[in-house]
Amino acid sequence: MAIRVYNTLSRKKEDFETLLPGIASMYVCGPTVYDKAHVGHGMSSLVFDIIRRYLQYRGYEVRHVMNYTDVDDKIIQRALFEEVEAVVLAERYIKEYNEHLKDLNVLPAMIYPRVSTEMPEIIKMVEGLIEKGHAYESEGDVYFRVRSDDDYGKLSRRKLDDMEAGSRIDIDERKEDPMDFAVWKAAKPEEPFWESPWGPGRPGWHIECSSMSLRHLGETIDIHGGGNDLIFPHHENEIAQTECYTGKPFATYWIHNGMLQLTGEKMSKSIGNLVTIEDFLKDHSPNVLRFMVLNSNYRSPLTFNDEVIGQAKKGLERLTNGLRPAFEGAAGADDKTLAALKTQTENTREKFIVLMDDDFNTAGSLGKVFDLTRVINQARDAGATNEELQEAQDLVREIGSVFGLRLERDKKESGDAAPFIDLLIEIRTKLREEKLWELSDLVRDKLKEQGVIIEDSKNGTTWDWE
Repeated sequence: MAIRVYNTLSRKKEDFETLLPGIASMYVCGPTVYDKAHVGHGMSSLVFDIIRRYLQYRGYEVRHVMNYTDVDDKIIQRALFEEVEAVVLAERYIKEYNEHLKDLNVLPAMIYPRVSTEMPEIIKMVEGLIEKGHAYESEGDVYFRVRSDDDYGKLSRRKLDDMEAGSRIDIDERKEDPMDFAVWKAAKPEEPFWESPWGPGRPGWHIECSSMSLRHLGETIDIHGGGNDLIFPHHENEIAQTECYTGKPFATYWIHNGMLQLTGEKMSKSIGNLVTIEDFLKDHSPNVLRFMVLNSNYRSPLTFNDEVIGQAKKGLERLTNGLRPAFEGAAGADDKTLAALKTQTENTREKFIVLMDDDFNTAGSLGKVFDLTRVINQARDAGATNEELQEAQDLVREIGSVFGLRLERDKKESGDAAPFIDLLIEIRTKLREEKLWELSDLVRDKLKEQGVIIEDSKNGTTWDWE
């Protein structure tokens, strides 16, 4: 069965067929590094990490490139405000984001190109566009001639004449057409610049990604990804300038994730309603943010609030509970229970692939894993041994790895606490026998506050660190 991928370009799901057999090239637009990254940036990185991990699980070699935009108006403005060099400011936030990616268990990209080190290739591409008649120089700036591309607007489904009629673009005498966009900008006072055939300056935003993708992955790639806020104008302009330059399709599949929303609005720095990755990780496990992404459709908006965070924590607890060992002294479950466990394991393995092949349906796949953990817990309660639980638990671990989840419990050293915990468990058992439920629950709750989880079954009571 073929993997089916929703392609923004066609607005439908398509069979996933790579240009080279067994190799998937994927370029993902990374952050503009002028401030601390927020959880919306983390969400996008997680979406494409999950897609990458699944493609690898299905046997593909994924050539993944994610860029850093370190030359940009916002970076320059922030650097001037802080009275530091723009490159120093950008490097600070690149290092921070790299650490965030490690914390979030995101697989490293093949390369992380940055604009400041790609200038020769960018200038070469601008020169090529001018030579082909798709761009022109005007007073040190270079603009892309939008009307030279008959297919302009095919990604966003916007018509150029409608865009111009509905726009409020100030007249710029340097442009041939108000819709033309800059691929090279003449330097202004106090701004960083690079020498070019058109004088000192720096690239426009859109040309940067086109050039970096072209250099590191080739003229046509399999997947170009990013947030759906980039569809227009960024990705639209990337397509126009790249395809006019190469004469070939830029990317076969355009994959876009939905935005993270806080109180009903898109989370962004410009609005100011953001939660930084740094702040989030102070209070929550990286698994929580990843689980939130997994438990939603990657193309849809993802609401960010305490309720959703709480649901993610409970979901993670359900998965990790399924990995608990058998009860001490377990004698083995009955044949009917073991048959049900085996059937559920086989069904989960099959359905996981079917669902993930359908445009990376992580939420549906999680549902199947939850069903499996429920049957695992039933088998444990019925006296299943570790050996009898192993195949099912190994599948939960396998799927968790594909999702990038760290499911194993962080074991604390029991040390001198173990005898006291055992004593409290024994006291609680006596209280339950005497039907002193309020006191027995108090012991349970107090132990939970200290990170100790209690589980009762017909085989007795066990405890573990949360």
